[in-house]
Amino acid sequence: MKKSILLFAILISMTSCSSTQSTLKNTDENAPNLVLGKDNTFVITEFSTDKKYGFDKDYPINLFFNNTKNETVNQQRFFNALAGPNGEKITFIKLENCCPFPTKRSDLGAGFLEVFEIKWAGQKKPILLYVNIYEKGILMVPMGFSLKK
Repeated sequence: MKKSILLFAILISMTSCSSTQSTLKNTDENAPNLVLGKDNTFVITEFSTDKKYGFDKDYPINLFFNNTKNETVNQQRFFNALAGPNGEKITFIKLENCCPFPTKRSDLGAGFLEVFEIKWAGQKKPILLYVNIYEKGILMVPMGFSLKK
């Protein structure tokens, strides 16, 4: 009986961490490469109409640019291009990593999303956005934000 329970526990632990299926819904290997503007921020020309874009872990903001070693710089290049809904200056802080997924762009074979808290003056409640530095996708301004002028 003890051997059956132990075997069952081993099988569960082996299968619980071995998912090779990504839950990310908005990656696109054919997306155009990100472009830097003269102010060293990403050039963003599209505005998302999808309420999930960036706000849902399955629809993160994909910031892959050349390699994953520019993680912090690329996050700054994205967030420094944004403003609040009425042009307010935003502040951002990384809260945590979450939500592992398989990727070919990591030596470990897995990547993590990063969760950022975004604030601006007059805001009632901070906003959380999910960012993915490992995969490509169409870079857009999330709903509720504008481009910095």
